[in-house]
Amino acid sequence: MLVDPDRRVLQGLEEALQGVAATVSFDDFSAARRSLGDLPVRLLVTNLRLQAYNGLHLVHLARTRPERVPCVVYDGECELGLARMARETGAFYERFERLPATLVSYVLLDLPAADRRDPARVDRRQVGRGGRRAADMRES
Repeated sequence: MLVDPDRRVLQGLEEALQGVAATVSFDDFSAARRSLGDLPVRLLVTNLRLQAYNGLHLVHLARTRPERVPCVVYDGECELGLARMARETGAFYERFERLPATLVSYVLLDLPAADRRDPARVDRRQVGRGGRRAADMRES
């Protein structure tokens, strides 16, 4: 289930999942809320900002379902406080610019119980790890 107030964003996310998973999309919070109780949902992907509503409301509703529904909350503005709130609800947090590239992984892979990533760090790799080849380099 994809939820975003911008229909163009929904089309882009649907294209990212084309051939991978069947999707149902909503650009209206109320319709998404009603359908969350009626439809079988394997993954909820929602914008944090849904006009007058908050995507976290949908995450809380998804948590009331008997089956575990993984949730991904994304945001284009990346406010760290809201990102941490999303993680506290049990949702995975993504920055909007990374979502099209990571969405397929959320659908296909077994997700851990909680998102342990720090929303303030985009890349968790350490800088300058070096290695044997770096030490072997000589200037001529």
